[in-house]
Amino acid sequence: MSSPPAPTTFLSVRVTPAAGRDAMLGWQGDALRLSVAAPAQRGKANEATLRLLAAALGLPRERLRIVRGHTSRQKVIAIQGLDEAEVRARLGVARYAPTQSKAPVS
Repeated sequence: MSSPPAPTTFLSVRVTPAAGRDAMLGWQGDALRLSVAAPAQRGKANEATLRLLAAALGLPRERLRIVRGHTSRQKVIAIQGLDEAEVRARLGVARYAPTQSKAPVS
């Protein structure tokens, strides 16, 4: 009897390239906000995004791939071998609501 297939989780991310540092900034809705130091040229920011997430998840880089958004800041990453609950637990980034600007004080 064969073992069940490893789960694949799809994670929405919003990436800011050329940001000066690699960092996970938190959740905005259902998307994880990231910044990467690499520029958005010749796939450098995409590779930096995958390396940052792989390190945070404790997975080999080869277990992650971009399935949508190769040329956009909005991306969908496929993560092989972890279910959604485990991905969120390993990321350990607090979920937060989008910031709202305050009305000017008169």
